[in-house]
Amino acid sequence: MPQSFRTERIEEPALQGSAPLHCSASLRNGVPPPLQSGVGVYAPCVQCPRKCAADRKTARGLCGEGDALRIASACLHFGEEPPVTVFGGSGTIFFTGCTLRCAFCQNYQISQNGMGRAVDRTEFVKICRTLEDAGAENINLVTGSHAIPLIASYLKSAREDGLSIPFCWNSSAYESVETLELLEDLVSVWLPDLKTLSPELAKHLFGAENYPEAAALAVRWMIERFPLTLVQKTKDGTEKEKIERGVIVRHLFLPGRFSETADTLAWLKRYADGKALVSLMSQYTPVPFEESERVKRGAALSAIENRLVSEAEDTDLRDLIDAHDFEYLFYQELSDDTSWLPDFNRTQPFSNALAKPVWHWKTGFEV
Repeated sequence: MPQSFRTERIEEPALQGSAPLHCSASLRNGVPPPLQSGVGVYAPCVQCPRKCAADRKTARGLCGEGDALRIASACLHFGEEPPVTVFGGSGTIFFTGCTLRCAFCQNYQISQNGMGRAVDRTEFVKICRTLEDAGAENINLVTGSHAIPLIASYLKSAREDGLSIPFCWNSSAYESVETLELLEDLVSVWLPDLKTLSPELAKHLFGAENYPEAAALAVRWMIERFPLTLVQKTKDGTEKEKIERGVIVRHLFLPGRFSETADTLAWLKRYADGKALVSLMSQYTPVPFEESERVKRGAALSAIENRLVSEAEDTDLRDLIDAHDFEYLFYQELSDDTSWLPDFNRTQPFSNALAKPVWHWKTGFEV
């Protein structure tokens, strides 16, 4: 999760003349009937760009999940970008499973190792309402790409139960546009990653060579369908901006991979500047894996320099930001603090300064 940021904002006209989004025939004709109904989506499962075709009613897909919706933690989180956390914090729900297999994932316990438990519709709605009652500015849905049909159904139930705060979709962007359309009338704020535009690096680090193509299409779909809306909120004499609708595209700088970040920022300048917010993160932190995990991930991690970002790299990133002159960009201050790394075995996965838990997979609402 992002931590602390400084804001670069330049008051000038938004970028004009971006190329139009070219959709597939299936998208132009609407969402396919299996996705509309939810019938057959998991058997065989073809909803994400992997299209692994697993029968998730009886087995697990490459995402690691069956047909149940599993959650690891729910909390008020204060480490997102300022327009997301605002005053009350972001009501963050961490799902179990993931369509990617990032070798450096800080949330590997839940994204890859299966930590979490199944929740039904009633419990999911109660989690959302509990977060809202605790003061959450929004409901932040983290890494749910593998379960969009069921999540969409549960979000509708939460709205019908009276939930009024916005839904934020927080994902890797490794998603099919056809499946994302199930969320179009429910989600108003989108927080996608754009991890890399290099198929070679994506294959090595994520096990998904087609990530750049799929993610670029998904991000452009989000940007073109959800124009940016920022509003001013005031509390105790302090004024902050809140994103009510639109997209924040995130990119994590990988140590030793400056050229990939340069390519990604050039893409974002063309397609996102003036239409969405950009968040460049320098928080890369080596995860203290146990020896067995370290050995398993060793080959993949060899594609990057598995260390903290250096001061020289930080300077180069700042120069790159200045050269692109984005209208609105967040950039993290360089830090060697690693205390924010989560441990989802604990009922409080984060530090007390960063999050306030309301639900945990081991104890439910007893946190």
